[in-house]
Formats: sequence, structure tokens, C-alpha cells
Amino acid sequence: MEMMGKNSGAHVQRLAAIAVTCLLGSALALHALPRGERHEVRHEIDHLEDHWREAILNRNVAAMDALLASDYMAITANGTLESKDETLARMRSGALRFTSIEFTDRKVRFYGSTALVTSRAEVTGATPDGELKGSYRYTRVYVRDPGGVWRIVSFEASRIRDPGDHK
Repeated sequence: MEMMGKNSGAHVQRLAAIAVTCLLGSALALHALPRGERHEVRHEIDHLEDHWREAILNRNVAAMDALLASDYMAITANGTLESKDETLARMRSGALRFTSIEFTDRKVRFYGSTALVTSRAEVTGATPDGELKGSYRYTRVYVRDPGGVWRIVSFEASRIRDPGDHK
């Protein structure tokens, strides 16, 4: 029995080493690309971010449908969960309308076939409750599907509060 425990431990260690090697290889895959190709992939994500912005501003449901993965999930700035279907329904209804979205401080990081985007957004618009205006930080996660198409799988936004704002 003791011998089996030692062998099991060695087996688990080998499996863990293989898993770590696979994860590191996946995470470093983009860095293995020549510089020009890395630049092209970064440019592709920047283009998708701009495409997302235009779809939101113009309430282009078809464009948003193409950008979002079927299992997309968002955490809105007020902390609610929103699926792809809920996001598209809200766009169709016009309940939330953006008139301006300006991005700054965008950072894009790659982990194999996953791109993680963080940025700051200055937003103006309207909700059923009134005017919407403020600064937000967000994270958007893209995953490249087997066909090579990047899809948004996750989004989370947080409002940037002014010092002294206790809401």
C-alpha cells in the first residue's frame, strides 16, 4: 500500500508538470510569433474593440450578435449579470442609449488563444432613469474559436468614483 502511495504521488507530480508545461506553452504562444504577427494580432483586437464601440453607439444588434460568443456573460457596472440574449434584447429595446464612448489607457494581453483587454471609458448616454455620464474601467475577454474568429466571452465594468463620492 505504501508503495502505491509513492507511485501515485510521483504520477500526480508528473501530471502536474505536464499541465504546467502545457499552460506555459499556451500562454507563451503569442510571444513565439514573429514581432510582425504579434503586432497584427494586437491590431485585430484593437479593431474589434473599435467595432464593439461602433455597434454600441449605433445600436447595431447584428454586429453585436457577431461579436459575442454564445455563452457570453457580462457583469454590468451596477453588478448585475447579463447574458448574450439579455444584452441583445436591451440593445433592441433602446432602454440604454450611448451617445459617446471614448477609450483611453487600453492594454491588451494575450494568453494563448485568449486576449484580455483592460481600458478606461468616458461614457455619456441615457437610461430609463435619466442621464448616464461617467468614467469606467472595464475588462473584456476575447477567445479565438477553432475557426480563428475572436469572440467576446466576458465583460465587466466598474464605475470610477470621485474621491469623496460615497455612493
